[in-house]
Amino acid sequence: MNDVSYDLVVIGGGPGGYVCAIRAAQLGLNVACIESRGALGGTCLNVGCIPSKALLHSSHLFEDANKKFASHGINLGSVNLDLKKMMSRKDKVVSQNVQGIEFLFKKNKVQYIKGRASFGSLPNGQFEINISDTKGKKANTISSKYVVIATGSESSSLKGVEIDEERIVTSTGALSLKKVPKTMTIIGGGVIGLEMGSVWRRLGAEVTVIEYLDHILPPLDSEIRQNMQKILTKQGISFQLGTKVNQVSLEKEKVRIDTESTHDGSLQSSLADVVMLSIGRSPVTSGLGLEDIGVSLAKNGFINVDNSYQTSKPGIYAIGDVIGGMMLAHKAEDEGVCVAEIISGRKSHVNYKAIASVVYTDPEVASIGMTEEEVIKNNIDYNIGKFPFSANSRARANGTSDGFVKLIADKTTDTLLGCHIIGPAAGDLIMEIAVGIEFSTSTEDIARTSHAHPQLGEAIKEAALAIEGRAIHI
Repeated sequence: MNDVSYDLVVIGGGPGGYVCAIRAAQLGLNVACIESRGALGGTCLNVGCIPSKALLHSSHLFEDANKKFASHGINLGSVNLDLKKMMSRKDKVVSQNVQGIEFLFKKNKVQYIKGRASFGSLPNGQFEINISDTKGKKANTISSKYVVIATGSESSSLKGVEIDEERIVTSTGALSLKKVPKTMTIIGGGVIGLEMGSVWRRLGAEVTVIEYLDHILPPLDSEIRQNMQKILTKQGISFQLGTKVNQVSLEKEKVRIDTESTHDGSLQSSLADVVMLSIGRSPVTSGLGLEDIGVSLAKNGFINVDNSYQTSKPGIYAIGDVIGGMMLAHKAEDEGVCVAEIISGRKSHVNYKAIASVVYTDPEVASIGMTEEEVIKNNIDYNIGKFPFSANSRARANGTSDGFVKLIADKTTDTLLGCHIIGPAAGDLIMEIAVGIEFSTSTEDIARTSHAHPQLGEAIKEAALAIEGRAIHI
């Protein structure tokens, strides 16, 4: 028996799902959003982007107070860490943001349903959705003309590694450790691993990163990867590249990591207080009953969609991590807005070339558009313009002069193809380039735009000038 019927039901209350629900409600649809976590915001807000950034900022301040304030004439003496209070602040930040989304749902008249969703029968051209509690007990059934699946992703597993979220953890457990480990091993040299490794290194842990590939931060520009590894190594993080993890096991008070070289097959073992598994993320689709209603899945488990985000079942759409591609909250948000507008009869699109990715280490890493390797692979004649932050007056004044800006432009048309930054506030600076790519700008347009002085953004202008060998300050 159907309790309520909606125009649109969104399954998943993460960045893609809740944004989709709000935009659809703004466009006049009667909308419900089902979330199984019991808190809106998805992985990003609850155990991902937001809590990790709170800890990154707190740990950054702690390290600055210990190591850098004295150079500014601020002498604090010995600075002690109150980890419990730091974690409490992180939890408060998460709670405030969750409450903010709940307020937005009420403001936009989106019905928030707590529970697990699964597809039922398909009566009268509508989709029947069963709602159950966390124990699997059915609560009620609703129906909807359209459904958007935005169930996100979860940490990928690795054979030989059993997670307990205490000593062998994913990013979720790494966000809630009760004490600073003396030694910590990160399996995976991607964004999440390096960010969480940075947090615990700053707080006092000896951090080692094990990566199967011969480089960190795939698929970023190779020059960026190499320089970032040098910077992180200088900061104290150790790297074991080209290394396969065969098994992780508890051994008394330590965790044992058995590894194998991908080059010569040599075997090694090491011990750590905490091991974090961070080798990527997998789509969350189990329990939805997708196969029963004819929704096609790819071999890797992601949901297949067309250019309008519609699945193989007309009327059912999917967005965000569950369809693959760039697993970024803002990418999911853009897709959420887009699909809500499509369902409402409007034309909409997402320009994936103008979506930036950011690594919130110190310094930050930001990337958008094509890498140099991609330009070469596509046989495009190109120019490179680079400018170091060591030659930027604001960066030097702030004591944050590591890194550089790298611009890539089409040699014939001067169209901006990509930008890659290592440096202070790289994630903010690259937004200038995102707007530029959206409007198909040339590097000359950027070079001729006045940038305030003294500002970090002047490094972007100088890199644009460098495309034609016209940089002033180097």
